[in-house]
Amino acid sequence: MKRVVSGIAISIAMIVVVSYLSSRSSQVDSSTPLPGRTSAARQVIQGVVKPGETMFDIFKRYGLSIQELLSIREASAGIHRLKKISAGQPYRIRLDSDNNVLSLTYRIDDEALLRITRGDPDFRAEKIDIPFERKVGNFGGVIETSLYDSLGNSGESALLAYAVADIFSWDIDFTADLRAGDSYRVIVEELWLDGRFRRYGKVLAAEFINDGTTFRAYRYEANGNAGYFDDDGNSLRKAFLKAPLNFRRISSGFSRSRLHPVLKIRCPHLGVDYVAPIGTPVSALGEGSVRFAGWKGANGRLVVLSHPMGYKTYYGHLSRIARGIRPGSQVRQGDVIGYVGATGRATGPHLHFQIKRNGGVLNPLSVKIPRGNGVPKAEMADFRKLRAGMAETLASIVISPGKPVPGDTERAVASSR
Repeated sequence: MKRVVSGIAISIAMIVVVSYLSSRSSQVDSSTPLPGRTSAARQVIQGVVKPGETMFDIFKRYGLSIQELLSIREASAGIHRLKKISAGQPYRIRLDSDNNVLSLTYRIDDEALLRITRGDPDFRAEKIDIPFERKVGNFGGVIETSLYDSLGNSGESALLAYAVADIFSWDIDFTADLRAGDSYRVIVEELWLDGRFRRYGKVLAAEFINDGTTFRAYRYEANGNAGYFDDDGNSLRKAFLKAPLNFRRISSGFSRSRLHPVLKIRCPHLGVDYVAPIGTPVSALGEGSVRFAGWKGANGRLVVLSHPMGYKTYYGHLSRIARGIRPGSQVRQGDVIGYVGATGRATGPHLHFQIKRNGGVLNPLSVKIPRGNGVPKAEMADFRKLRAGMAETLASIVISPGKPVPGDTERAVASSR
């Protein structure tokens, strides 16, 4: 009899200990309400998703209703599937006094939260942008080999290098035009969360000095659309990119009389040959539609695009044509339309590129391409005010060859338009 009583006592003691540890590990907060709620929460469970853990595992661990989880999954299916939760991401579940779920909040990534709240009668789901603290970072540097090397080869600095290159891509070819000693200054948003730098946001203004020529860009919203404009309010965006690919060198330029490397006779070369490895992506120079896509004799695989204002562009000797590129399909500026090859009459891998307008042949290296719409006259006074402040800040940035590191630059809270 004593053994039985002792066994019962030990069992009761173990149950009490397990219950206590479970209550400690659940991180239940009995007083803190969720953001956006006015009434105090009964209970809040919060934690971080463990490797391999599912939302089913979380609900099971805390003894929550699986039926409610099914309803929550259904509500969130069109916004973010709860099957796709990632290790390391925080979650927060608010409960009523009967352990019914009042709301569930899960951080999808550094950009957004998934918030699911109990309604009448069903759950409702929404995606909420994370409210970053926005600051301004200012820095400058000198080019030794490339913009990407100067800003760093990894992390957010590499992404920032691409953003700066995109802004000036209509005027500067960042593969072929850069020179050692070129310099840049950049004003950029920095996005902070919980007191930590997370990533860069919008480039607010930039200056790039390329081979002695200065280019400046200011971000401004005109007619509700944000764009980049020069000192005079002209759009930096042009109808065509500077080049349709990243290339190693130009093997043959535009000429009315060139010795053909295969035929060994003099004949016109009404385009430019860009040497690049086989498989290098080739991009549409501008927005337009596909006029031709297929094999064309000595041109090998060829794509011809029609553009506004009577322009046509030709891309020859492709190793293959990109999926979806067929006559009649629409392309946007920068879309990949094919890949460098040596098909047709070619001595090696290169892109043969031509531009025509209204039937006349143009030199791709010297053609004057119209820009997009500038700042409207009615908004020029507002633009000049923004430009003056940004230009003063750009001029004050100390240019150094070192890699900018978040935390080392001068910052101020950004004022948004």
